[in-house]
Amino acid sequence: MTVHSKLQPYIDAWTHSIESINELVSPLPDGAWNHPTDCPYWSVRDVVSHIIGFECELLGDPRPIHTLPSDLRHITTESARYTEVPVDIRRHHTAPEMTSELEYTIIRRSRQLRNESRQPDAEVRSIGGGEIVLEEQLWSRVFDVWVHEQDLRRALDTPGNLASPGAVLARDYLLRSLPKLVAEDAGAKPGSAVVFDVHGPLEFMRTVRVNPEGRGTIDSAVSLGPAVTFVVDWETFLRLLTGRVRPAAVADHVKIEGDRELADAILANIAVTK
Repeated sequence: MTVHSKLQPYIDAWTHSIESINELVSPLPDGAWNHPTDCPYWSVRDVVSHIIGFECELLGDPRPIHTLPSDLRHITTESARYTEVPVDIRRHHTAPEMTSELEYTIIRRSRQLRNESRQPDAEVRSIGGGEIVLEEQLWSRVFDVWVHEQDLRRALDTPGNLASPGAVLARDYLLRSLPKLVAEDAGAKPGSAVVFDVHGPLEFMRTVRVNPEGRGTIDSAVSLGPAVTFVVDWETFLRLLTGRVRPAAVADHVKIEGDRELADAILANIAVTK
């Protein structure tokens, strides 16, 4: 059997993004690995370590046995602690050690994905435990790897791939969060609509509508008289929804029309992932 046709786009996007990361970091000198990123407390090395660690987990490698230092201020939950272990264990690795492990991990994981014969709705183990369907697992890996590719590109001042296959899938992954953000978190009134008009390398417009029962839906149809319209560039939209930047820091990149109180409530809750 071959890879299911529904899964192939996720595998292709993941491959494009992780190989782009490999090309980006392979020539870096030792010092560049310590550059800070938009991920709080994480350097370039830490971001790459995180990617390696999670891909190795999906390969079935045993979790490293490692006790975290007690002075890591950003470790406030068990989830954060789980994520930090494969990062901290590599904090003193050299550039050659990092690049060789990344390359080897890509080879192994690519082989695993090429041989994937399960159906998209097959139940598989989720990172950190629990169950998840295979399609969702692959989609989440595309999202995570591509978003971290962009973290690395900003840290290294090497922009690119903002409209790549991974970018498109990451956009759709984020857009699923907007109905809850608008209707529940920000408390938009039933019957109202909020428009997100995003421009740049990846252009799109989406309208979140709140039905009479207070539930949100999203579509690409134009709304007449929306309660709020946000006009924002794609990279700023990405950074806001992934919690990489606070709204006040990019206020000059976000044009707001309409109900300012509702707009502020949306912006206060806009970091839908961390």
